[in-house]
Amino acid sequence: MGERIKNYLKQIDEMLENPPEGTDYGKEIEKHLVQIGFFMHERLIHLIVTVLFAILTVATIFFAVASPSIGMLVLTVAFMCLLIPYISHYYLLENSVQKMYKQYDEMLKRKENAKS
Repeated sequence: MGERIKNYLKQIDEMLENPPEGTDYGKEIEKHLVQIGFFMHERLIHLIVTVLFAILTVATIFFAVASPSIGMLVLTVAFMCLLIPYISHYYLLENSVQKMYKQYDEMLKRKENAKS
């Protein structure tokens, strides 16, 4: 998913930098809103999963401190190893969707300028 969103952002940036002649910004906006919807859904799912893993990580840390054992230590380390990539991926999704909002605003400006 990370590669897909990076490629999509690059594609839209290129379209905004060098718009093809006769670009219909109305249609581009519609397509962009669909993509924003997809990525917002993905962002919500990853937020839920990230929060769940954060809660589980904190809980295992508390249990590992309260009753230390090798199993608890292994579980804590496993959750930490999973939590870091989840946070990183959520960070990418959050920032990418924010950038998509800016691209949307730019498309709206260009659509309004085309009408004038």
